[in-house]
Amino acid sequence: MTPANPEQTFPKLTDAQIARLEPWGDERQTSAGEVLFNVGRSNLSLFVVLEGSIEIVSPAPNGERLVVTHEPGQFTGEVNMISGRPSMVLARTPTPSKLIEISPANLRRILQSESELADIFLRAYVLRRAALISSNIGDVVLVGSSHSSDTLRLRAFLTRNAHPHTYLDVERDTGIQELLDHFGVRVDEIPVLICGGSNVMRNPSNGQAAICLGLNPKVDGATVYDVVIVGAGPSGLAAAVYGASEGLKILTLETNAPGGQAGSSSRIENYLGFPLGVSGQELADRAFVQAQKFGAQVNIANPAKSIVCAGQPFAIDLMCGETIHSRAVVIAAGAQYRKLPLPNLAKFEGVGVYYGATNVEAQLCERDEVVIVGGGNSAGQAAIFLAGRASHVHLVVRGPGLSDTMSRYLIQRIEESPMITLRPFTEIESIDGEDHLECVRWRNSKTGQGETRAIRHLFLMTGAAPNTAWLKGCVVLDDKQFIKTGMDLTADELARAKWPLRRPPFLLETSMPRVFAVGDVRSGSVKRVAAAVGEGSTAIQLVHRALAE
Repeated sequence: MTPANPEQTFPKLTDAQIARLEPWGDERQTSAGEVLFNVGRSNLSLFVVLEGSIEIVSPAPNGERLVVTHEPGQFTGEVNMISGRPSMVLARTPTPSKLIEISPANLRRILQSESELADIFLRAYVLRRAALISSNIGDVVLVGSSHSSDTLRLRAFLTRNAHPHTYLDVERDTGIQELLDHFGVRVDEIPVLICGGSNVMRNPSNGQAAICLGLNPKVDGATVYDVVIVGAGPSGLAAAVYGASEGLKILTLETNAPGGQAGSSSRIENYLGFPLGVSGQELADRAFVQAQKFGAQVNIANPAKSIVCAGQPFAIDLMCGETIHSRAVVIAAGAQYRKLPLPNLAKFEGVGVYYGATNVEAQLCERDEVVIVGGGNSAGQAAIFLAGRASHVHLVVRGPGLSDTMSRYLIQRIEESPMITLRPFTEIESIDGEDHLECVRWRNSKTGQGETRAIRHLFLMTGAAPNTAWLKGCVVLDDKQFIKTGMDLTADELARAKWPLRRPPFLLETSMPRVFAVGDVRSGSVKRVAAAVGEGSTAIQLVHRALAE
């Protein structure tokens, strides 16, 4: 593995820095060939090399692959050291060595109290995970097909959760049949996820994949959390970071992957502090690590099913069948793009119709024409991103233009790009194809002229449907099913909801005391990442006030 920044990816600690670490750990003498931890082990200790070395190796078809050798002054670990997830590599000392072993609990204390060392460890861990992904190092293989919507779903799930894996396509890669035969898998059973080199899952759900990959710590039904956060988009992650950093016991529930809709943005350029822009994936990954650094627990692909409307502490039922309890709840469930009223839309979802423009989707439409429906910033970012990969981009909007819905800097780039054609007053009329989208027909509502084009890729990024169905009437919603909060709640609505307190709801509080709503799911919210982050952090301050009552 050759990282882009080897000095930061595999830094060497100074004698003074090692001396500061010694009180946190125990000195350990190892023998030649001694295994420190194996693939699949969770909650690993941190090892710092004093004398000798540590080899990090990854399983490979023909034995094993050397990832890196840690010399004196260097240390083990990557992002899973913070999350407690299973190791994807094996560590051993090839010669007798002297090490410092630091427990996971003490590593967390170091990350929260030793700022200089925390910066070194966190930077190295993030860069190491990126290097593992780019080098396809790990024990996960996905075998799929570009004609399978479930293949795209699993590829997106692995990528959005930053889990290193190898993807093999049955139509493109050689030797696939031998692999399938080895595991007794038929071609019609793909996609197939192979975890740990032996656990074969035929078309698993995201929840099943999360279990196979060891993404989640065990949820303790007997624990009463201070705050349960439903959703790990920008607002939910902000609430997790601020809540955990202030000592609250936090559990965050995420349906798919950290980042929400923002996590699928190719580049966000108007977020404060990132003048060169940042991808939604990178922003989500950093926030996810930050939340875990402070001790927030995050569960992936194990969403909330319902919340009990009465009683304290709150009871939240999960899709997995478990029930958790919390003194307060922050709803950050976000929204999803609205679907076009086309009778055969579901047939092409994942095989020509997409709701995000990440590298996974961009690889599928390399050098092809694409259509994007939507006039918001997400659609604009997708158009600019895909213009660098596709042969041409058609941006379809129902209105006269983009000035009322999109930031000016994106509009200017779209206007200046010869690879993008803006089609105002236009709506998609029909789509068609066999096992993959093959053609798109649109019509200009102003001229009445229709056109059918041989286009295999359609991106839908229009409107927003809030994820509130699971609440089942527990809180007051507006006429579009967004959650009403604070001063937007009328006296009549509070009376019907049986608001029990003498004070009115706090700024982001719903019609149920101690239940808050932030981000895109909230009625009247500003649909910007910075606004969502602000609401998430503000909600924690209001949670403190509510819990103190």
